[in-house]
Formats: sequence, structure tokens, C-alpha cells
Amino acid sequence: MDFVLFVVREQVFRMNAPAAALPRRQLLAYGALGLPLAMAALPVYVHVPRLYAEVSGMSLSLLGGLLLVARLADAGIDPLLGAWSDRSAKRQRLILLALPLLAVGMVALLHPPVIGAPVWLMGAMLITYFAFSLASVAYQAWGAELGHNSGERTSLTASREGFGLLGVVLAAALPGLLSGNIAQGLSWLSWIFVPLLFLFAALTLLGAPVAAQRLPAGKRLVGDLWRVLGELRFRRLLTVFVVNGIAAALPATLVLFFVADVLHAEAWGGAFLALYFVSGIAFLPLWVSLARRLGRVPAWVVSMGVAVAAFSWAWVLGPGDVWAFAVICLLSGAALGADLTLPAALLADIAESRTAGAGASSQAGSYFGWWNLVAKLNLALAAGLSLPLLDLAGYRPGVVGAVTGLSAVYCLLPLCFKTLAAVLAWRWRKILESSS
Repeated sequence: MDFVLFVVREQVFRMNAPAAALPRRQLLAYGALGLPLAMAALPVYVHVPRLYAEVSGMSLSLLGGLLLVARLADAGIDPLLGAWSDRSAKRQRLILLALPLLAVGMVALLHPPVIGAPVWLMGAMLITYFAFSLASVAYQAWGAELGHNSGERTSLTASREGFGLLGVVLAAALPGLLSGNIAQGLSWLSWIFVPLLFLFAALTLLGAPVAAQRLPAGKRLVGDLWRVLGELRFRRLLTVFVVNGIAAALPATLVLFFVADVLHAEAWGGAFLALYFVSGIAFLPLWVSLARRLGRVPAWVVSMGVAVAAFSWAWVLGPGDVWAFAVICLLSGAALGADLTLPAALLADIAESRTAGAGASSQAGSYFGWWNLVAKLNLALAAGLSLPLLDLAGYRPGVVGAVTGLSAVYCLLPLCFKTLAAVLAWRWRKILESSS
């Protein structure tokens, strides 16, 4: 754990461009809240499908449909939450409002009942999603406003995502360490999550730098949202983010199924996830260095190529190929830091390029609202389409055989989407890197 904390700290400050002047303690304080938010995200999107399929016996088609509906509803409110954030005098107040709801929702979500599971799942997801979205959008927009230039905004983004990766590592590893039974491990995780959420939120809210004074956005909520979406540079970045996000969402939804029923290594699931995210932390400075030399978009494209090269041979794996899959997790995880940091830093520049300066009205919340909507649509489509496809292919969790469809959806589809994302990013690199 000390090693991971050291790497997070070092990657944040190696990202500091010469123009960045924020003190290190303030960069770390701002990033701290990223840890519990990421801890909440991983179980919701990775563990919940398998947890409810096994504990409550829900069919994959019903489960996939419920996840799709809940995630579409969740994604649809993100731009509205972003616009609400823009109209709030202090975004920190919205974060404070969201935290208790997030704590309650997570505890409920990770304790599935045997009877009435579909209704319980929907209620718990809606509470969790609303609170998570409100906190995340306000937090991201606040970070964009804290930076005075591209260097500071990149450093703030790196701090947030570095702590987020650490949170994901904890969420991936703790259930297996706490209990040999995944349901019990997730139950314990939910109770550990609650105090960590409030502790790290206090560090951020009390220790982060103070943003420049801004005017709350005007009353034209819908018009402002559409104006943000009408910006060409933002639309191009969002398109690449969509395609690349689908490539990441498909394996994220199915990885535990793949590990259990293709590799026959269910006990290794948490270790694989932890390795993937620790690799993302460790290699983040490499992408920052490449971004300084090549530009952020070319560095992002290089990371996509690394991911394709690493993941392409997962298709040939079978029972017992634990160490081969560990290498895939290591190499594909190495590309993760670029996916998390570089596009978000580009977005922060776009959002703040429309702010005239101190006392100006900021629409950063609207930008991040659309951004989070797209991210969640990717996850919704991954769950809502891939799980029913597996059902149609005859795949059943824990049943020997009929895993060819699982391997195809898990391995091959993401490669197609990742390649397309790289092509689009390279084609539009000049627009994405422009300063206006």
C-alpha cells in the first residue's frame, strides 16, 4: 500500500507542467475525493451483475435489462446535474448533499436480498447513481475551475485520477482479501467505504485550493446545454471518447465471467483487477512524458495501440492460463492512465477556454455533465447488449462449456472499437489539440 501511495504522489507531481504553481498539498487535497468515488464505481459496474446473478438467481436477460434502464435514466440526468452545478454559487455544497445518499445507496446495493431482488436492485441503483453523478459532476467541474492554465488543469486531473486508480485498486482487492465468499467480501467493502467516503471528502473540501470567483450561469438551462454540445472541438472529443469508452466498457462488464468460466480462475479475479489498475498508476508518468513531447492526442493514440496489441491475444486463452492473462492485465493496464487523464485534461481546457476570467460565468458543469452521460451510456450499452447476447449464445455462469460466445464478446469486439477510436483521434488531432 505504501508503494501505491508513493506512485500516486509521484505521478501527480511529474505531471506538473512548468507553468503549474499550485502547492503539492493542495493538489493532493483536491485529488483525495477521487479515491472513494472510484471505490463506489468499480463494484457498481463490475461486481453487481455477477453478484445479483449468483445471490438472487436473476436471469442475465432480466439483469441486463434492469441495468440498461437504470443506467440510461442515470446518464440522462447528468447534463441537467451539470447545468444545476453551473447555477450553484458553490459546487462544494452539491458534493455535501450527495455524500450521505451515496453512502446509503452503496450499502443497499451490495446487500442483495433473495426475494424481491429486481425491485431492490432498481431502487438501490437509482439512489447510488443519482448521488454518484451529482458528486462527480460538481467535483470535476470544480477541478477545471481551479486550474489557471493547461499545466495546472492537467495536474489537478492527474491528482484526481491517480487517487481514483488507487480507489479502484482497493475496491478490486478488498472483497477477496476480506472474505473467500465474494458476496460477503462486498458486504464488508460497503461498510469500509462509508467512513472512507467522509474522511477523504473532508480532506478535499477543507484542503483544496479556492477557485476564482465566478457568476452562476444564467437561466437559459436548455439553451446553454445545447450550445455546449454544439461546439465542434467538444463534439469531436466526445465522439472519440464514446468509441474508446465502449471498447473499455465491454471487458469491464464481462471480466469476472471470463476469469471464472474461461480461465477457471475465479479466485484470481480480484488480483487481476488490482494488477490492471496498479499498472495504470505506475505507467501514468510515461504517458505524461509522451504527452509533453508528442502532444496529448498523439500520446493517447499510442496508448490505444498498446492496448490493442496487449489485448489481441486474450482470445486464445483457456483454462489455467493465469500468468498469460496477468501479462495482458499488466500491459493493457499500462495504457489505462492515458485513457483516464489525457482526454479529461483536454476537456478541462475546452471547458475553461470559454470562461473569460475571474467573475465570469463558467459552464464547466455542463461540459462534464455531457461527458459523464456518454461514459455511462457506454457502460449501459455494454451491460444491456452484451449480457443478453451471452444469454442467446447459451452461456450460463458457472456452467462448463458454451464459452466461445463469451470469449468473442469479451476479446474481439473491444479490439474493433479501440482501433476505430485510435483512427478518429489521429484524424482529428489538430482540432482536439487546438487552443480555441
